[in-house]
Amino acid sequence: MSHMRYVILQQGSNLVFVEMPRDYAYQLSALNLRLNKEIDKLTASEIPSLPRAIAECDQLDLLQESLQITSGLDYINGLESAFSAIREENYPLISLLTEIRALQAQLEQWYEEEGA
Repeated sequence: MSHMRYVILQQGSNLVFVEMPRDYAYQLSALNLRLNKEIDKLTASEIPSLPRAIAECDQLDLLQESLQITSGLDYINGLESAFSAIREENYPLISLLTEIRALQAQLEQWYEEEGA
């Protein structure tokens, strides 16, 4: 069985728990930090709100039934969809989309190889 890691993201009082293959968790955290740094530079009228990465851990036991774990691929697919819908004219959005899509492709390959 593959080792997973969990990236914990916070948006306001809400937490998002993203299950990532161990070797890619850091990439998601780094991508999240970069996106949060750059999102204020976007000038489009419809910009998605982003949670902030606040922690990573190897094991996660959720004790409340209302909380869920999101697969890394589902999370990154949603992120790609949100950012590809932005109609930006002043900031080079393609560089952010390239980073998102690179991690997306790596995760797709990982899940395909793992048969998950």
